[in-house]
Amino acid sequence: MKRIEFFLDFVSPFAFLAFERLPQALEGCSYMVEYRPVLFAALLQHHGQKGPAEIESKRAWTFRHVHWLAAQQGTPMQTPAVHPFNPLALLRLAVACGPNRRVCEAIFRHVWAGGGADANDAARVAALAAELAPARDAAGDDVKRELREATDAAIAQGVFGVPSYLCEGRLFWGLDALPMLRAAVAGDAWFDGPTWEAEGRPRQGVVRATDKR
Repeated sequence: MKRIEFFLDFVSPFAFLAFERLPQALEGCSYMVEYRPVLFAALLQHHGQKGPAEIESKRAWTFRHVHWLAAQQGTPMQTPAVHPFNPLALLRLAVACGPNRRVCEAIFRHVWAGGGADANDAARVAALAAELAPARDAAGDDVKRELREATDAAIAQGVFGVPSYLCEGRLFWGLDALPMLRAAVAGDAWFDGPTWEAEGRPRQGVVRATDKR
């Protein structure tokens, strides 16, 4: 049985679609999944990047694309009223509950299948918390620390975006990596060849210069 760590943030529509698709993508494989909520914004900050929703033309394309993808895979999806939003309350709720598949499913659907409502609406979040009945206080210092440590650990493992999946030391990124993840879980001989290691090594390339026009 292969162990997969699934790194996610509820703010990401691609993470939602990958979460919904994962059981079908790995059907027939022997595996177990551990769900790892992490703060996507901290990953972006660490790597000096902007999120796709922070660039207007990219935001427009991203949401058109994810809704097309959702229709293709048969996943009901509505964009929340405010996006990007601060996902900390939802991430901490997942940690406080213990982020198993049931918990993550409820939170993802609260955001992306909630009729387009505000994911951080106080009454909605309170109702979600009452439904999930976390064992710990989601606002407690221990939960906050655990989320920070999980995010730092993900960065140390090379995670740069969500969704990401770690399987036997190999990191896969994105919704479109699910077929590749399946191949690795199923024991595809390609992963025993030289290409994975060779193409992962640093190499020389042009360094972007400051525009002096």
